[in-house]
Amino acid sequence: MDVALKHFAAEGYHRTTISHIAKHAGISKGLMYNYYESKEHLLEAIVHRSVNEIYHHLDLDQDGILSEIEFEQFIRNINSLLKENREFWRLMMQMMIQNEVREMILKAFPATGSLTHPGHEPGDHLYPEKVVQLFSGYFSQKKDSLTGNSDPETEMEMFFSTLKGWAVKVIYSDIEDEEKNEKLINRIIDLYK
Repeated sequence: MDVALKHFAAEGYHRTTISHIAKHAGISKGLMYNYYESKEHLLEAIVHRSVNEIYHHLDLDQDGILSEIEFEQFIRNINSLLKENREFWRLMMQMMIQNEVREMILKAFPATGSLTHPGHEPGDHLYPEKVVQLFSGYFSQKKDSLTGNSDPETEMEMFFSTLKGWAVKVIYSDIEDEEKNEKLINRIIDLYK
């Protein structure tokens, strides 16, 4: 998967063949097909691995409710996750901006679905619909503290936009200014907690 991700990001998904991946991974093409029935399933496995890594930090007590403590811990854990594996997340970003890959990723994540959907691994439990429900519930709890014309749905969209922008900054920042990053994390938490 690591070799495939590197080549999907650098050469593009469509130009990278299973033969090319197998050669650079040091295995036979036939062995590749023992693990992944197609290049599309290999891509799905890569995406599911990365998404599961993020989802793992949501709803830690598995009660279906995102508490303020879990919300804050999620932000802090994502910061660590992005910094610890910066190269992986850079490659993921490069791969995901390819139009054809984005379309395939959307197909790889049904709103809800069977855990036997291709690409899912044991332990998969959060689908996009469930993630949206967690954050929607969280921001609905905050409804009384919202000001102006804000509503929970808008606040949730603003949070996701903020989080994505901050994640790009963390992933592509070559100079580590931990104090500045900690201020940004605290500000995001203050804004949305």
